[in-house]
Amino acid sequence: MKRKKKQTKKKNSTFLKWRFFLLCFLFSSVFIILTFFLTKVFIFDRSYYEEKLAQLSSRIVEGESAPRGRIYDRNYKLLVDNVQVPTVYYKKSSDLSLSDEIKLAYSLASVLDVPYQKLALTNLKEFFLAEYPQVGKDKITKEEWQALDERRLTSRDIEKLEIDRITDEDLSIYGETEKKAAYFYYCMNKGYSYQDKTLKENATVEEMAFLAEHSEEFPNVFVKQNWERVYPYGDTFKTILGTVSTSEQGLPLEERDTYLEQGYALNDRVGISYLEKQYESVLKGTKALYEVNQHNDMKLISEAKRGNDIVLTIDIDLQMEVDRILSEELIKAKSEPNTGYFNRSFVVIQEPNTGAILAMSGKQVIRENNSWVVRDYTPGVLTSPMTPGSVVKGATMLVGYNTGVLQIGEVMMDECVKIAGTPKKCSHANLGRINDITALAQSSNVYQFKIAMRVAGASYSYDAPLKINPEAFTIYRKTLGEFGLGVKTGIDLPIESLGYIGTKTDAGLLLDLSMGQYDTYTPIQLSQYITTMASNGVRYQPHLLKEIHESTSSNELGEVLKVQEPVVLNTVTTEERFLKRVQEGFRAVMTVGLGKNVMGNSPSPAGKTGTSESFLDTDGDGVIDSESVSNAFVGYAPFDNPQMTIAVTSPDVEKPSGYTYHSYVNRRIAREISSRYFELFPVS
Repeated sequence: MKRKKKQTKKKNSTFLKWRFFLLCFLFSSVFIILTFFLTKVFIFDRSYYEEKLAQLSSRIVEGESAPRGRIYDRNYKLLVDNVQVPTVYYKKSSDLSLSDEIKLAYSLASVLDVPYQKLALTNLKEFFLAEYPQVGKDKITKEEWQALDERRLTSRDIEKLEIDRITDEDLSIYGETEKKAAYFYYCMNKGYSYQDKTLKENATVEEMAFLAEHSEEFPNVFVKQNWERVYPYGDTFKTILGTVSTSEQGLPLEERDTYLEQGYALNDRVGISYLEKQYESVLKGTKALYEVNQHNDMKLISEAKRGNDIVLTIDIDLQMEVDRILSEELIKAKSEPNTGYFNRSFVVIQEPNTGAILAMSGKQVIRENNSWVVRDYTPGVLTSPMTPGSVVKGATMLVGYNTGVLQIGEVMMDECVKIAGTPKKCSHANLGRINDITALAQSSNVYQFKIAMRVAGASYSYDAPLKINPEAFTIYRKTLGEFGLGVKTGIDLPIESLGYIGTKTDAGLLLDLSMGQYDTYTPIQLSQYITTMASNGVRYQPHLLKEIHESTSSNELGEVLKVQEPVVLNTVTTEERFLKRVQEGFRAVMTVGLGKNVMGNSPSPAGKTGTSESFLDTDGDGVIDSESVSNAFVGYAPFDNPQMTIAVTSPDVEKPSGYTYHSYVNRRIAREISSRYFELFPVS
């Protein structure tokens, strides 16, 4: 028994020794492995993990919006450029209290000159309340404080009451320095808190030097170079060139989500109108990229790059001449009798067979300080429709040919038409028996009326009811639309009006439509119409873009990235002989008809005049209350090989009755501009 216990004890001792050795071996192995890996990490792979750490503790940030691409005219004359602007900014932070910001505003007021007069009264009151909060509180009644406690008023309501109750007497303690400080305080607190706040643009050298030398006195204030657009040709074509938002404006509110999805930042500067907006993706610059490490040190990764440049189809010399002639003629017209309603005219010059716009202008004349002053109104080329009158008779004549109700050379009697219950409809004179060419040359309304009645399947008797097939309206508008009338032209700008398309289908309105006295069209639509006529029925998309060039670091144009090719929208559905016949009629208008000499010294011109009855709201109450007469002209030259087309419109030129004087301002504009065009660009 005793021996058995000894054997058991010995066996247990051996087992414990093996367990001990095994544990020692395991610990040693783990230590060796751990030592190996630690050595590998800290010695052999150290650089790898340091790089990984740097990557995890650094971030890539973008700089400010980079300068935009430049804009040139068709002859590579610079229209829009960038210029550096030294700008003083403020970076809002939690380190500065309200009292610190007020103190800083006063410090800035002592060294920077700013237009504090532009500060709104409300913003001045807000600064007063920031300085003297107790004054504002004393202006709130006990009942109003109780209403705030009971949540019948909000803190915003109380703030508004305080602002409203600050009097001129309260503000009388403020002089120029205090108002400057109020201006800076407003700039420091407007917009988003994370944005750099612009305190002053175009800082002087002296102001920048002072801020640099006394930087400790101006915490969170710094100077950096911004940029702004400059226009070597002043206001010429400036409205259509468009505008760019400021850093404070940032992204337009109504399009903010779209821009953010495209990777823009909230304070990025973008094109907000016309060409700047249309070609935003081309003109926008590429921001500089910086790497910010764990110590907040910034390292430049890639420099900012100016946006790509665009070249327009516009000839700036021609554009200036068009602007000049329009301005002179508008002023002259206002000295003539019976022009009380007249205040604007529009001109578009295009290149046939491409759709390129060579010049487009609108001018408006207004009364200021007892004299007439001309203002730019070029956007009206896209947005100001007018009843066109007889200029559309080329298209409506084609309806007759196309439907087979009119034969080339057909003779009709020009005599007044009378539908029961309506006034007589006549031409401007009794023209007797005329054919289709004479009908265009002398602008016969009756010839068009008779075509329209045939198209509508009507049986006409003098002073009897007239029953028509309403489908005739669709037939007419299909052909008009193929010329660009009553449809969007597709011009490369972000805004364009359609005009008014009538919805009623009375018989008399069909006759009105056939002579251009129902639907309304914009100047750009009329320009596309005459350009389609000059291009033998091919409708081109009007465009302002000629080329896109890659950005460079110099003043030279870079590599061509894109050339805008002509875009054909459609071809007018008609036979060549019918179109040629209308073109011959347009030529007759300018040689023996009502348009004689309207294009001045232009070689072999063709075109069509138009006069229409219009209606307008003269007192601004939203109700049409007066009648007027509007004029239009469309033409092209030379007839055999068109080099240019021109459309001129002058709404509300005169009152329709009671006056014997008629202003020929629209004809003068067309004549002067057409003649000047061929002086600048003679036919070889």
